[in-house]
Amino acid sequence: MGNNSLSALDLDYKPKVPGNRGMGIAVIGAGEIVGACHLPAYRMGGLNVVGIFDLHRGKAEKLAAEHGLPKVYRCLDELLEDPGVEVVDIAVPAKAQPAIARQAAQAGRHMLCQKPLAESYAEAASIEAACREAGVKGAVNQQMRWSPGIRASRDIIGRGWLGELLQASISVRVRQDFAAWEWLRRMPTLEVMYHSIHYLDAIRFLFGKPEYIYADGARFPGQETIGETRTMLHLKFPGEARGLVHDDHNHIGGEEDWHATFRFDGTEGIIKGTNGSLYNYPTGREDTLSFHSRRLHPDYWFTPSLHGKWFPDAFLGTMCELLRAIEEDREPENSVRDNLETMQLVFGAYRSMAENRPVTLQEIAEEAVDAVEQNTPESVEQIARGNAGKITRENVERDREED
Repeated sequence: MGNNSLSALDLDYKPKVPGNRGMGIAVIGAGEIVGACHLPAYRMGGLNVVGIFDLHRGKAEKLAAEHGLPKVYRCLDELLEDPGVEVVDIAVPAKAQPAIARQAAQAGRHMLCQKPLAESYAEAASIEAACREAGVKGAVNQQMRWSPGIRASRDIIGRGWLGELLQASISVRVRQDFAAWEWLRRMPTLEVMYHSIHYLDAIRFLFGKPEYIYADGARFPGQETIGETRTMLHLKFPGEARGLVHDDHNHIGGEEDWHATFRFDGTEGIIKGTNGSLYNYPTGREDTLSFHSRRLHPDYWFTPSLHGKWFPDAFLGTMCELLRAIEEDREPENSVRDNLETMQLVFGAYRSMAENRPVTLQEIAEEAVDAVEQNTPESVEQIARGNAGKITRENVERDREED
């Protein structure tokens, strides 16, 4: 039996572009990732990027020249006042993102935010509240959901070929010098916040909402960064399903021994594959995937061919999902509201590391409400600024009921 012997192997994993590709997109931030992934992906999809702004104008001018962007904005206000801008792609560090997102929402602009949403859960929740109050669509660039291997896994799971889901495992052992990014050197929350957040979101995308996370993080002797670069994350879902992320960025061997793998097990089948982008980052290679399902064949492994890579192809998926949600007037699959559960996992992981105990997602969600109700400095300074982004216990209860 060949790997294309079932018509059902035409897996649905490629990004879907909107009917209207003319919606004006303006990019806020001109960092390395914008030039390497955001703009190339949007060009591949034929999207309409109308301009860019960065506090360092020279960086914005350089990317505009390289990618044929028609306008470099002098300031954020000019960008948000441009009637040709319908969507903003906010590509800045987490510390700066909440204020920009709130300003964009007040200007009536739909937005694609970066991960992590913010450096505190209360600030992340304030972005969701600001979007909701302004009636704009907010999405998050958790683009691993559109990496070929993860998206194909979603389709396989959706067809019921794995049966009841039991175990999600993502294992990464590579060498990545986080000190290469100056702004990450002094970041106390590093690996989970800026890397394994992808794996937590991908597992939640496939398996649903966990009940709690139990986490451990460590450093490598002599590393320049102060945050964790080795992590083990355990997720417990309702029933018998479990998840595990094992991530180490300090591999001392050659690239031939690097690995970045995923495996998803169910009562009726197994998916296993590789995240090709990490094998020789930043060049990368295509993902691989194979799967077995007793519902299709008792002892055969199917190996469909996947085309495309996490970087930059998946970046098209996140923006296109936002554009399609605007077009269809619905909540994006990668909405800010949905992403709050990923942020609950992230901040739950750090609390778990600090206190050596499992931490529920609900504990983190309710803490943001408590900060507002108790008028803590965090709530006054970070949430209630400009009366934008009201977090209420009613909203937390609403989200709990919808889950």
